[in-house]
Amino acid sequence: MTEPTADLARALVAEQFPQWAGLPVAPVDRQGWDNRTFRLGDGLTVRLPTGPTYALAVAKEDRVLPALARHLPLPVPEPVATGKPTADYPHPWSVRRWLDGTTVQDAPGLDQERLARDLGAVLTDLRAAPLGDGPAAGRHSFYRGCHPSAYADQVQDALRTLAGEVDTAACEAVWAAGMTTVWQGPPVWFHGDIAPGNLLASGGRLSALIDFGTCGTGDPACDLQIAWTHFTGDARRAFREAAGLDADTWARARAWTLWKALIVTAGDHDRDGSQRRALHAVLADPAA
Repeated sequence: MTEPTADLARALVAEQFPQWAGLPVAPVDRQGWDNRTFRLGDGLTVRLPTGPTYALAVAKEDRVLPALARHLPLPVPEPVATGKPTADYPHPWSVRRWLDGTTVQDAPGLDQERLARDLGAVLTDLRAAPLGDGPAAGRHSFYRGCHPSAYADQVQDALRTLAGEVDTAACEAVWAAGMTTVWQGPPVWFHGDIAPGNLLASGGRLSALIDFGTCGTGDPACDLQIAWTHFTGDARRAFREAAGLDADTWARARAWTLWKALIVTAGDHDRDGSQRRALHAVLADPAA
């Protein structure tokens, strides 16, 4: 399949939603991995999944986002319309309401401690949302919300690849600590990809959560990885306090962070060095 482009988005809108055919279409500045996003006029966005696995999230998000929006203190994407596959584009796709703001990674000068407290509070509210028909964690969430042991084989392979480059014993100790704990409570909502690119800021504050493609219900440990991938020092401690959860959950969060850092580094995909920095942070600071 060809890369989704603004021309493709424009053609799909004109064919399936002619009421918006005259609106300008332009790619957003920051693109994700799972979808390509285009602004449609002033008030809408078009999201085109980049592959069949990611396309499975369209129906899920259409179903769960309106329910979650009623229980969260910040806006989340609002589904407006769902497009159908065509001969030129073989996946369902979506039209969402535009949310103002800049991704946290592109918002200089943010008070990181305040951001940490705000995010921790939002995740606490997310966990408290009624389960409804929220999907149980599994393949659709890429096993976020499951136990991190789902990726034990990848951790072992990565450590073999990186032998001599990373502190294998320290990595194994962090991984083992996470493996000896399990989520003891009932399933709760998780986002699944809490990262600076999926957080919007406006007016110097956290203003919205976006990209719920890997969301579901289960173990919320996966949502804590930003403690090591973004926050440092006092902000990390502020996030730990605001997000709550017990030490066992933080041990699994640490294991999740270790897994991602190792597989990206071992696969030679850490172009900006962010995952090596996360690896250093997760080995140095248990946060809990």
